[in-house]
Amino acid sequence: MAYFDAGTPGQGAAPRMTGAPICTPSKTSFSEFGGKAVQYDTHAVIYYEGDPAKRLYELVKGSVMLYKLLPDGRRQVVEVLRPGDIFGLAGSNENDCTAETLTNAEIQEIDLKQVERSDALQRTLTRCLTNQMRVLHEHAVLLGRKSAVERVASFLMHLVPDRGGVGCVGPIDDSDDGFDLRLHMTRQEIADYLGLTIETVSRVVSDLKRRGVIRVDRADQIHLNKVCSLCQMTGMH
Repeated sequence: MAYFDAGTPGQGAAPRMTGAPICTPSKTSFSEFGGKAVQYDTHAVIYYEGDPAKRLYELVKGSVMLYKLLPDGRRQVVEVLRPGDIFGLAGSNENDCTAETLTNAEIQEIDLKQVERSDALQRTLTRCLTNQMRVLHEHAVLLGRKSAVERVASFLMHLVPDRGGVGCVGPIDDSDDGFDLRLHMTRQEIADYLGLTIETVSRVVSDLKRRGVIRVDRADQIHLNKVCSLCQMTGMH
């Protein structure tokens, strides 16, 4: 889920082997099955909720968010995709959410009829979608049980390569455990993803800054002063 570009780790940051999508473009590119590459600008709508579901999509470059709108206009961002993720699989003849790019994006598109004819592609989809279901289960726990601080901390930690979660080896050097993140989501979009108000997100960010956990360099760039300190605030310890 690529909300930020991974920035520059501190000198002691350990290489990460966890958290990457199972479906990386080099392994699962729809181009191998006759897919078509399409380029999208930032904040372009790929499809709307209710549109006919005719294609599957694989994100090759960039970031895409999936969201649903309530009748009164409130929005819930249900997933933020990163390269290798597959989307567009609907349970009916209509798409059940809207897909919008957060950055310039390259996407492979494939007709559903081609999926029905390819056993190899169906096996690939099963593996990829199983992994994405695991990510959605983790997000359900975040929305249902975590506090506002834990939600924001979990959101930031998910973006730090090779840190947090099972198998995290921690920093090589405790004195140099910083990390830079570049933001591609507005605070309103983050709030809609975390099930919070924009005021609550801003209050938590200010609190993390006051406590010395993060440093806000610009509106679109945050520096994590000590990754381990942030990880301790995710509710997973």
